[in-house]
Amino acid sequence: MLTGSISRMASEISGILDRRLHSFWLYGSIVMDDFRPGWSDIDFIAFSEGPITESQAEQLLTLRQRLSGQFPGNSYYRCFEGIIASLPEYLDRDFTRLVYWGTTGQRITDKVHEDPFTEFELAEYGQCVLGNADRSIFSLPGRERLIAAIQRHYETIRTVAVRTDERLYSCGWLLDMARCVYTLRYDDVISKTQAGQWALNNHIFPDEPALEKTLAIRQNPSEYIDKPEIKLWLKGLGPTVQRYADVLEKEIAGCK
Repeated sequence: MLTGSISRMASEISGILDRRLHSFWLYGSIVMDDFRPGWSDIDFIAFSEGPITESQAEQLLTLRQRLSGQFPGNSYYRCFEGIIASLPEYLDRDFTRLVYWGTTGQRITDKVHEDPFTEFELAEYGQCVLGNADRSIFSLPGRERLIAAIQRHYETIRTVAVRTDERLYSCGWLLDMARCVYTLRYDDVISKTQAGQWALNNHIFPDEPALEKTLAIRQNPSEYIDKPEIKLWLKGLGPTVQRYADVLEKEIAGCK
């Protein structure tokens, strides 16, 4: 069902663009063998060959909701997150109109957040599932941009994750930081599960049982999501997250 959902989504986008789809790319957990229903998104970027019209943008805006309603037993369509943009505008980084799908909603905009991790994953590991598989349209971000992105992520953790809640992403902070440390050391981006296991094997962080539990939850989120003891653990995870942030802080300082 997952493969069919991806194919249908790409085809539907192509149809709305009057078959002027240049390419539809996947990146993130879905191409790194780390997609976990109930936790992961299906990250994508789609390019049209020319400008996206207002009518096309309006149709694309609610496409994932339309498909979810059309196929109520399919939970994958609501997992798609990414942007649909004109390729010439993407290459110039000057947008007239693009469609953004995120966790909290969707919008038509003329701006897109440049995420060096996304750029790296697309350039190195992105998979084209429809259209022109010309990877040269993507460029690798330099090390300085990756470090700057990790610094911003670290600052967010210090601000936002002092207290945690019952959502599974509360323990996801630990995997995020493991991946950041790996990237700082090896100039590469790996999956969150791989990063967590690497951090355990190399004793990167204190309180390793918290990371072990996080990896177990990520392997099968539906088994843990409604357990009262897990919710209680997640809600009290803030101090552990901050201890892991101490390690990340030292790693960042070592790169300057």
